[in-house]
Amino acid sequence: MTSVFAPRLAQVFVEIADTLVDEFDVIDFLQMLAEHTADLLGGSPVGLLLADQQGRLEFVAASNENVKILELFQVQNHEGPCLDAFRTGEPVINADLQGAADRWPLFSPRAVQAGFRSVHAFPLRLRADRIGAMNVFGTDVGARLAETDAQIVQALADVAAIGLLQARAASRGEQLTEQLQGALNSRIVIEQAKGAVAQLRGVSVDDAFALIRAYSRSRNLRLGDVSRAVIEDPASVPALSEPRQPDPTV
Repeated sequence: MTSVFAPRLAQVFVEIADTLVDEFDVIDFLQMLAEHTADLLGGSPVGLLLADQQGRLEFVAASNENVKILELFQVQNHEGPCLDAFRTGEPVINADLQGAADRWPLFSPRAVQAGFRSVHAFPLRLRADRIGAMNVFGTDVGARLAETDAQIVQALADVAAIGLLQARAASRGEQLTEQLQGALNSRIVIEQAKGAVAQLRGVSVDDAFALIRAYSRSRNLRLGDVSRAVIEDPASVPALSEPRQPDPTV
């Protein structure tokens, strides 16, 4: 049986479909996918890697900062469940990290050290086309992802891939490849802006990213454009760059 709440699942699919409009923000879309998947699975951390123009996976989104570090570790060491799922086009389900040292000698101990005990990876795919992969981590010893839940998560990954690949077909040519590469390039600026906002506002990096996303969405701006403003012209975004005022009631 599935542990995913059906009405919430339907809502997530609707939100994903509504987001895939003309000129949608790729990073915000994939960040939403990571957060919704984590929410559907009871808060299990989720990370996403996206292929660049040379077919190499790069970090693009995560439900929290700890997972981002592990995703970067995978990419840097060319080893891990996301890379396996991307290469084969098949999901990796219920991999026991404590018993996977032979499979991933570098990644497994690092993930266990970070507090994770199991991992699952799902390719973002449409038939032979693969554009990325999504990791789901578990913290409980012996906890397993039900087959139905695994099918649901793969369906979410497939819908995301279909939407992104459909954008390429609609725009005729390789514009999607350029758009995805642009998203990966913007991610570097976003990471810099997260650190800057965290320092200026006195909040965590995760909270800083939430502030940047909220600001972008409320003004219908791209995450990359807002982040670039934070770095290059902080005075133009005072809501993000000015120090947080103390609560007078405290």
